[in-house]
Amino acid sequence: MSAEPIPTSPGPWCPDPMRQQRADYTLEDLLTLPDDAPRVELVDGVIQGTPSPTLGHQNISSLLWLWLHNHAPQHLGAAQAIGVKLSHNTSRQPDVLLHRAGLASVRSILRPEDVLLAVEIVSPGTRRIDRFAKPGEYAAAGIPFYWRIEQDPVHVYAYRIGDRVGPGGERQYELVADGADVIELAEPFDIKLPIAEITR
Repeated sequence: MSAEPIPTSPGPWCPDPMRQQRADYTLEDLLTLPDDAPRVELVDGVIQGTPSPTLGHQNISSLLWLWLHNHAPQHLGAAQAIGVKLSHNTSRQPDVLLHRAGLASVRSILRPEDVLLAVEIVSPGTRRIDRFAKPGEYAAAGIPFYWRIEQDPVHVYAYRIGDRVGPGGERQYELVADGADVIELAEPFDIKLPIAEITR
């Protein structure tokens, strides 16, 4: 009498290879992902897993979220790692963002018009995307402000949409402030952020 095989679990969720090749995933697909799906972004119809963040990345993200939460006016809210719809087949998850207050708490994907500020904290595995791809996508979607935070040492670069237009006619961000000690801005609200408060 032979032993019965031990049943195995089906394994973690992963995107369908054929749909990945066809690049035909949409935002509706993201909303129906199973609970065990990893953190992903949707880029031009292709589902991309996001790299695991480092401890330093998460410390900056959490402290910045807390600072924005405590200092932003009541008509704004702060959030971490919430999806933002950039087109019908592209959604990104800024590390931190400022959004208009009063949105339903069950929302997992925001519209670009709900978002005032998107923040990306650059890690070794995300340098090219955070420095080049995401700013272009956020600006094209009309998100007014973008911050890029470099690590080792921590340095904040603050951008706003300007009058400059890219080769495809899309608006682009312009650098308005940067610093390793303090960032002072008048928009999206009156900000005086000591960098030490997001690095302790």
